[in-house]
Amino acid sequence: MTRPAGRRGWPLFDSFQIRSFRFQWIADGLATWASEIDLLVLSWFVLVDTDSPFLVGLLGALRFTGTLLGPLYGIVVDRIDRTKLFVGIRVFMAGLAATMMALVLTDTLQLWHAFLLATAVGLARQFDMVVRQALLADVVPRERLMNAVGLARSTMDAARITGALAGGQLLARLGLGQAYVAVAALYVVSSLFALGATIGLTRPARSPGGAWQQFTSGLSFMRKDETIMAIMALAFLVNTTAFPLSNGLLPVVARDVFGSGPTGLSVLAASIAAGALAGSIGMAAIARSSRPATLMFAGIVVWHGAMLGFAFIPSIAFGAPVLALFGASTSMAMITMQTVLMTITSPEYRGRVMGVRALAVYGLPMGLLFGGWLAERLGVRQAILVLGTVGMALTLAAGLRWRFLLRS
Repeated sequence: MTRPAGRRGWPLFDSFQIRSFRFQWIADGLATWASEIDLLVLSWFVLVDTDSPFLVGLLGALRFTGTLLGPLYGIVVDRIDRTKLFVGIRVFMAGLAATMMALVLTDTLQLWHAFLLATAVGLARQFDMVVRQALLADVVPRERLMNAVGLARSTMDAARITGALAGGQLLARLGLGQAYVAVAALYVVSSLFALGATIGLTRPARSPGGAWQQFTSGLSFMRKDETIMAIMALAFLVNTTAFPLSNGLLPVVARDVFGSGPTGLSVLAASIAAGALAGSIGMAAIARSSRPATLMFAGIVVWHGAMLGFAFIPSIAFGAPVLALFGASTSMAMITMQTVLMTITSPEYRGRVMGVRALAVYGLPMGLLFGGWLAERLGVRQAILVLGTVGMALTLAAGLRWRFLLRS
């Protein structure tokens, strides 16, 4: 869709001119909101029922079970109409929430129900992630793709912040059952908006052959494209060296470095989230950049630089703005990474490429284990220094190895 002459508008809202994107943006935001409320109230139920932090952690880990199936999801996304998958997954999630709601309201909920539900949600969430990323590239023209990715990430960042707050209020004021009424309702409304996003869309041509042939042809396509291989390596790198700070070590930092409790932890976490939201909006506003790969490398360098600086911060007051920079550079790196990957991938391969890209998240548990071991042996500041230094060195080495990306 072209913009009428004489009406340039603010580039931040470029992608909103596309009807399907507007509906998808709302549908994704509602689904993320529901998912965050679901995680909070279900985790609270497990903690109250078992008094076991380990089981709460296990519940959270189950939400990543679908990541291992990323390549399989990619094949399905490239073989089946993505518009139907986009709507169907949300209907499935609404059904899971309605089942949980019924169990709570009839006072028949048991612990194994919670873990079974978390596993099913984990499988569906990753499937949904592959579908929504492939569909986004189908809907939005190439020149607006970074704007669309930035806006999509911003609504998820905002939904994560408000979803956690809303979940706590629902749980405190109305109880577990009514909280799941809200979760189910959000998924239902998300399904309706997803339906609006898919009206009139046509499915790109798919590669010929059976599932195994498509899998091998997808791997061959990726291996032949050095840019795709570079981004896969960088995605694994940041999951291993940068994400452990925000996804595991932060509680240890709050307690052992700053001598603070939950309040201090919430300030640190909120600083990262606010920075990530600001970064997402900023990237959406500069979507016309002709050098997204250069921005990607810059974001990863600043990301690790913020880690190194944070290791020397004396107090939470000084640490909060550094973590905001950490969050903003996270968005900068991840948005440009996704934009470049979706831009250079042929439509018929997008599902498989994004499915394999999902496997990079398994660098996170490796980084968490290594960082936790270092924190116990050397201290958490030293652990952050080591992770940041290794990440910075490997990023600079990757820049030398794939110099063509910095010029493209």
